[in-house]
Amino acid sequence: MDIKEYFARISYQGSYDKPDLDTLTGIFQHHIRSVPFENLSIHCGERVELDLGPVYHKIVKKNRGGWCMENNHLLSWALKTLGYDITLLGSKVYVPEYDAYADEIDHLLLKVVLDGKSYIVDGGFGMAYQLWQPMELISGKDQPQTPGTFRFLEENGIWYLEKVKRKQYVPNQSVSTSHNVEKEVCRRVYLFTLQPRDIEEFRPRNLHLQTAPDSLFVTKSICSLQTTDGIRALVGWKLTEMKYNYKDNMDLVEIRILADEEIEKTLKEKFNITLDKKFVPINTSRLSLF
Repeated sequence: MDIKEYFARISYQGSYDKPDLDTLTGIFQHHIRSVPFENLSIHCGERVELDLGPVYHKIVKKNRGGWCMENNHLLSWALKTLGYDITLLGSKVYVPEYDAYADEIDHLLLKVVLDGKSYIVDGGFGMAYQLWQPMELISGKDQPQTPGTFRFLEENGIWYLEKVKRKQYVPNQSVSTSHNVEKEVCRRVYLFTLQPRDIEEFRPRNLHLQTAPDSLFVTKSICSLQTTDGIRALVGWKLTEMKYNYKDNMDLVEIRILADEEIEKTLKEKFNITLDKKFVPINTSRLSLF
């Protein structure tokens, strides 16, 4: 494992000799624009590994992406290597269709302490709720970013992340019957505590998420990548490309349903992913990821 090889993978060419906020932000943004949030392994008959060696090999050597436990595990290694003060945290993701948070910790995120201030760095949430910058750990403060305004709320030691949303303009509504055209103004994202976690604590959930019949990751094949002005995502056969704040506090959402023969080419052209094994798309969950 080599930090310069990781930098080449994420196309980062900036300085890294001083662990400061600018460097952290630069590395973080290169990561989320180069490494997709994806669960394609599950739908190729492969297992999602949690050990750092296999994660590094998959993302850096094989040019793949991963989900939170892969992306943030790799990112934590890179930042620790550069001298950052990193703590692993666990969160419970909000599930809109149940109007509830997960029963158990199902998401890995990072806390970074810089110059006496704590920041949340999360390079593994994906879709339209992916942070684009480290967020200072302050309760009740709006922190505007390109994807929207995020904020933390703290109650009795529990921290809640939420995102204030823009309206969406979806030109091709005909392919978007299940798409949520944004009646909700604010979306809860997840809750967490500041209890330090070890990667070993995530093993049971890592296995559950890729094997349980009702797991979102079993019922949907997902590949999303942040761009310089938005996000692109392939969920099942649906390719969605979103441009943030394209006019009048509104996001532009363009949707297309792909044929089977377009999937492989789209993964290569839009996400720079080439799979070793046969990929079988799926989208049987009604949960909106936007």
